[in-house]
Amino acid sequence: MAKQLELFDIFNESLYLIQSDLFPDTESDEVEFKSAAGGFPKDFWKTYSSFANTNGGIIVLGVREKNGKFYYDGLTKEQLVKYQKDFWNSVNNPQNVSLNILKNNDVCEYELDGNIVLCFNIPPAERKQKPIHLSPNPFGNTYKRNYEGDYLCKDEEVRRMLADADLSFSPDSRILEGYSIDDLDLNSLKQYRQIFATLRPSHPWITLDDINFLENIGGYRKDRKSQKQGFTLAGMLMFGKYVSIVDEECCPKFFPEYREILSENEDTRWTDRVYPDGTWESNLFQFYKLVYPKLSSRLPKPFQLNKGQRLEDTPAHTALREAFVNALIHTDYSAPGSIIIKSSPNSFTFTNPGTLLVTLTQFYKGGISQCRNTNLQKMFLMMGTAEKAGSGVNKILSGWSSSHWRRPYVITENEPDRIILEMPMFSIIPDETLSDLKHMFGTNVETLGKDELTALAVCHIEGDITNIRLQYLVDKHKTDITKMLQDLCKNGYLVSENKSRWTTYHLNYSDNLDSSLINLDSSKANLDSSDNVVTTESIDNNLDSAKANLDSFKTNLDSLSNSMDSNKKQTRVKYEILEQEIIGVCLLDYKSAAQIASEIGKTEKYLKNDILPKMISNEKLTKLYPDNHPNQKYIAKK
Repeated sequence: MAKQLELFDIFNESLYLIQSDLFPDTESDEVEFKSAAGGFPKDFWKTYSSFANTNGGIIVLGVREKNGKFYYDGLTKEQLVKYQKDFWNSVNNPQNVSLNILKNNDVCEYELDGNIVLCFNIPPAERKQKPIHLSPNPFGNTYKRNYEGDYLCKDEEVRRMLADADLSFSPDSRILEGYSIDDLDLNSLKQYRQIFATLRPSHPWITLDDINFLENIGGYRKDRKSQKQGFTLAGMLMFGKYVSIVDEECCPKFFPEYREILSENEDTRWTDRVYPDGTWESNLFQFYKLVYPKLSSRLPKPFQLNKGQRLEDTPAHTALREAFVNALIHTDYSAPGSIIIKSSPNSFTFTNPGTLLVTLTQFYKGGISQCRNTNLQKMFLMMGTAEKAGSGVNKILSGWSSSHWRRPYVITENEPDRIILEMPMFSIIPDETLSDLKHMFGTNVETLGKDELTALAVCHIEGDITNIRLQYLVDKHKTDITKMLQDLCKNGYLVSENKSRWTTYHLNYSDNLDSSLINLDSSKANLDSSDNVVTTESIDNNLDSAKANLDSFKTNLDSLSNSMDSNKKQTRVKYEILEQEIIGVCLLDYKSAAQIASEIGKTEKYLKNDILPKMISNEKLTKLYPDNHPNQKYIAKK
């Protein structure tokens, strides 16, 4: 399993991260440089808050930026001593920051190129510690990290963090006022109870009436302090009528959706779609019943027998089922956005609103249970569709590995908060991909190590790769991955490019063209060299041979050129189609990047980094705000 680099764990790793990977070329999502020439920087605390509330990071004090270049401040030893004192005084002052989450060894001095910088490791805050905010009031003083840097959290985001911090209360335990048995879809409850009875034929709850049964599984609750009683949010989400679920009192943003896109025809938007369209009672129970068979039908079912009975389930089925249920039980139902399940030719994607309640490192390690909706978890567990607390992630990873597919990975996004689980349905290095790489770089590519080949294969399949993306695919530290990517660049396999706040890498197509040109020049040189030729026959033979070689190289060059032109033409056509789709979405109203991404089935990051800036530059779109506003929206230019 890939490890997430814990900054400052090992001195040399931290030094390498700063010196060789990021300094002095660029900042990133997890590294921020700040000038301290004029004193301890005031904006330090915004970054402290944003790192703590997101995935952690490192702040380097003593570096200034000018015109995209980074320079040392040349801090003195006396300044460093003062800045450390200023920091500890401020971080332990509740009037300045809500909580100190640093230990003494999280603040270190580094010497780089004869210059001393002061580095602060900011770990991700625990669930119960969030939000980490400036001043005593969390509203208007809480920050998070995104691709553009630090941004101020909306009050709604702060409220959700405060709610998540309360470990004593599960959000889905909330009693809904004014709800009665008439708001339930009794058929859903009846079907659930049938499944329950089949799995547990001797269970004492089988004989209970509906209300008492619901009370035992978390769908109905009595509050002893307030004397309130009624259906819970969990009970209504699982068994309620859709019109009752989307009431303001319950969950007005509820809109579960399944999108199947299996056609290779780009004009085909969906091959199948399930959403609340009035043809089914759109609660979580029915959504699971409708969608899971569609998902599982795409998995191979090898012939297996157990005590004479054919087994339809495989570890991959278990992984897929757990991923699906995880999306339903970990959703923040108060957050904007909806649950979206996607099935594409080579992957499954599970997207749900909310944030991870553990760090990414803890997530991949498994065994740590932090469930947002414990009653929903219990309901799915009792019907045999969820694993016991803390084992779900292990089931997902091991089950998918059993089919020799690429490891599932998680992406977290902000504004709005979303958790995206990708489950690729192809091996790390498909045969056709390896064949393409050999054609591109020669047979020597097979001598590369498994991790190097993985990086090239992902680049070929997805178009590019980042260090962070590769951390989920290979068992290396970030620092080792950086060195590996840099070596692949030096050896002509990859080309690096800075995009936004991190470095991306793509295949080095230009070297293939250069190679053909070199061979062509070599043939011309051989053709011109005739000093050692003695006879007319040998001259003719050599000339014919050289001409043949020259023609061959010209043919290869033309073929390569045509291939590149074809790729460019395909890319252009795809971009034009994508452009028209975006214009259609933004034709009548301003739309955020997240909204556009959801409508056209692309990632928000891809649109914000590659497509939207180009469309703005080409005057196809207009921004709502002139700068990089956190709530930026776009409309088609008329």
